[in-house]
Amino acid sequence: MVFYDRLWTKLEEKHISQYKLGKIGISHSTIMRLKNNQYVNLSTIDKLCKLLQCSIEDIIEYRE
Repeated sequence: MVFYDRLWTKLEEKHISQYKLGKIGISHSTIMRLKNNQYVNLSTIDKLCKLLQCSIEDIIEYRE
């Protein structure tokens, strides 16, 4: 299963709010999906990596 705990840590480190996520085109429903560790498409992950200037491994963790 995919977990986005690292994403929330990274956002907090960089002082980026959920409001700012909306400004870069990430919808409220997508934010809720991220919070609930549900599927999001790769374009969303791409936007997050660009915003945070990081790699996928910095925001996503896979656990069985």
